[in-house]
Amino acid sequence: MIHDHTVALCGQQIDRPGHICAFFDSREQEYDTLIPYFRDGLAAGEQVLNILDADRRDDHIGRLTAAGLTVADDAVKVRTSEETYLEGGRFDMEKMCDVVRDQLDLARQSGKRVRTAGVMDWLSRNAPGSDRALEYEARMNLLVPAYDCTFMCVYDLKKLDGKTVVDILATHHFTIFKGQIRQNPFYIAPEIYLKELLGGAPSHDRWA
Repeated sequence: MIHDHTVALCGQQIDRPGHICAFFDSREQEYDTLIPYFRDGLAAGEQVLNILDADRRDDHIGRLTAAGLTVADDAVKVRTSEETYLEGGRFDMEKMCDVVRDQLDLARQSGKRVRTAGVMDWLSRNAPGSDRALEYEARMNLLVPAYDCTFMCVYDLKKLDGKTVVDILATHHFTIFKGQIRQNPFYIAPEIYLKELLGGAPSHDRWA
């Protein structure tokens, strides 16, 4: 059953955080945030989905297991970038949006919410289609009110330039930096962001 929705993050209870960009500059800092976030989701009966590059998978699962978390489809589900964001060697924005919405629909049928943590290191590969990543980020915000879900996008600060950080901030409700979470004053509503990005695209489409 779905109850009032607050999420424990960085020592705070956040009401419906929606879409979060989390900036880290070390693995230790990253897991100090991710492990409590996953625990909170499991305690709330949510479906927890985590995506990261395949070359990090074994170390990642080891860290979660050492923290007492179970990695399984009915606990913390771990998928790789190569089988999600970059399936087929490219980023297919439409397909990935559909994958996320299908996951949300399945969870809703079980009376559950979804919380995710997607590690965005795959962007540094510059795979075909990656230029639509920020459009994808904006479209995720169209799903948040419909499904009352929580999305976290995890970014390594060492792999970002200033312009990319600005674009990321424009598409996320909250931001985590140096272990602290704040409501993001630079967030732009998806209807406005997509209209500017796409030159007059309709505010609602098949991903809304």
